[in-house]
Amino acid sequence: MPLALGLSYVDLDFLGRQNTIATAVISAPGSIALVDPGPSTCIESLELGLQSQGLRLEDVTAIFLTHIHLDHAGATGTIVRRQPRIQVFVHERGASHLSDPTKLIESAARFFGPSNMERFWGDIAPVPTERLCLLRGGEHLDAGGRSFEVIFTPGHASHHVTYFDRSSGIAFVGDTAGIRISGGHVLPPTPPPDIDVDLWLDSIGQIGALRPRTIFLTHFGPVEEVQPHLQTVAANLRWMARVVRESLSVDASDEARSRDFGDRLRREILQRTDPTLVPAYEPTAPLESLWFGLARYWRKKEV
Repeated sequence: MPLALGLSYVDLDFLGRQNTIATAVISAPGSIALVDPGPSTCIESLELGLQSQGLRLEDVTAIFLTHIHLDHAGATGTIVRRQPRIQVFVHERGASHLSDPTKLIESAARFFGPSNMERFWGDIAPVPTERLCLLRGGEHLDAGGRSFEVIFTPGHASHHVTYFDRSSGIAFVGDTAGIRISGGHVLPPTPPPDIDVDLWLDSIGQIGALRPRTIFLTHFGPVEEVQPHLQTVAANLRWMARVVRESLSVDASDEARSRDFGDRLRREILQRTDPTLVPAYEPTAPLESLWFGLARYWRKKEV
């Protein structure tokens, strides 16, 4: 699906469901860069999507990762194994988990449950260290005849970056601007362990200060009403953080608190979203589990 000349995206049809995970594509004759290739379970969908645009996975020369979570980066090692010349751009704080994904896999298994790992993510292969290009923020990367500014945007993850193409006005924001399916509720995904509400709100402000014409969400697609969207994701993040903080004073187990939070969040989403679209929010951001990321944030602040 086109965004601008040489910029497009592919719906990865994650778990057979549309509008859940998108990979952005930067193309020019002889080279292709991908922004967040998604999980290995979706490589066939990625290939088919590229082919529909007259492109080939074999021509990919670079992968830009907003962060290393498996719904964004899980296929990276598998793709590099097939195409060893690919350069992988990632923030320096996340790089070690690409070259040795053991801890990343263990963390994801706790979050999603061991029974879902193969079905959701498939093969999670290491990326050779020599193929990694480390970012800190402030760099300019060339791809497809365009120059992309790298902005360090932590909060959802400590290693999150945004890629901004000033010529088109498109910012590829990963999860920093939340999840929004087909114009529905704007959900900030708050999984453990890296959630930092203060940093996240600052990152939202950084994206707004770029004055992008469009922000591209991995979940899902382009948003052109940029400033209202950013205001909404910030407001929803503050609300979720407040609800979790209040729940910590309730005499209940964490499991009970997370269930109550998930039920309340699900009702909020249903108020603004077609009920048939709600399942597209949950595979990559199980609602009950989002409580744990914010609870960890508050508990760390109390230490």
